[in-house]
Amino acid sequence: MKINLANIKKATKILNKDECVAVPTETVYGLAGNAYSDKACKKIFKIKRRPMNNPLIVHYYNHQDLKKDCIFNNEFIKLYKKFCPGPITFILDLKKDSKISRIVTNNSKTLAVRFPKHPITRDLLKKLNYPLAAPSANLSSKVSAVNSNDVKDDFGKKIKYILEGGKSSIGLESTIVDLRNKPQILRLGGLETSLIQKVLNKKVKINNNPLRVSSPGQFKLHYSPGIPIRLNFKKLKKNEAYLLINKKTETKSNYYFLSKNGNLKEAAKNLYSILRKIKKNKHKSIAVSKIPNKGLGKTINDRLMRASKF
Repeated sequence: MKINLANIKKATKILNKDECVAVPTETVYGLAGNAYSDKACKKIFKIKRRPMNNPLIVHYYNHQDLKKDCIFNNEFIKLYKKFCPGPITFILDLKKDSKISRIVTNNSKTLAVRFPKHPITRDLLKKLNYPLAAPSANLSSKVSAVNSNDVKDDFGKKIKYILEGGKSSIGLESTIVDLRNKPQILRLGGLETSLIQKVLNKKVKINNNPLRVSSPGQFKLHYSPGIPIRLNFKKLKKNEAYLLINKKTETKSNYYFLSKNGNLKEAAKNLYSILRKIKKNKHKSIAVSKIPNKGLGKTINDRLMRASKF
């Protein structure tokens, strides 16, 4: 996608005034503000209606920019070299003299950090002299936004500016890996766990329902389209949408297909758009067909399971 410098200049100007801007990333759109500013970070929580105990991910251009805020370890360096920029978020220890707003971390001594791959947001980050706190650009607990229209649907004019970047190429949030002690996955996401294990050359525990919320995406109700989702249905109910992993020869107006042939990457990219479409089409609930619990299918199942806690 061609980078529009005038748009980036406009976004920079707004962010410098401690206002919020929606930005595109390869995972989902983010609601961004200056991570060093209490004022900007408070606005993120207010606009999203996000609980204050749900920490934010902070986005950096590169690891050099992160050095002033976090303590590195060997596992971080290995994963950074292999996957960054990309759909992986790291939980690291904060340095004592870090300028990161304590509102971002809920006063904890750790920080969730990411290096987004989208060229427009990378260009924006390169021009700023601060990192961006940026949770997903949607109302708290609801379906994430994968294009600018999704952001408009959720917020209208409550956001000062949306930096246009087309549709998110992955469509699922980043994978969150805690690297403070033994590496563990705190949120399944757009990067498969098996790839992380291969680089670290060890088994990595998945712990996405911890007792203490130390990263985004750990609340039980999340990613909800605002109507009930049934995962183990026996038969369809009246005015219920049917969500399938691949296209069937038999199609009805209430059938929605995540992909043409069961491709999990395509299914992941389409998941949130289709959940939003089903809600707009005024179905009362959603029944989901079985989705293979492997690769990105695990992340899709995780999102649907959390969304079903309606």
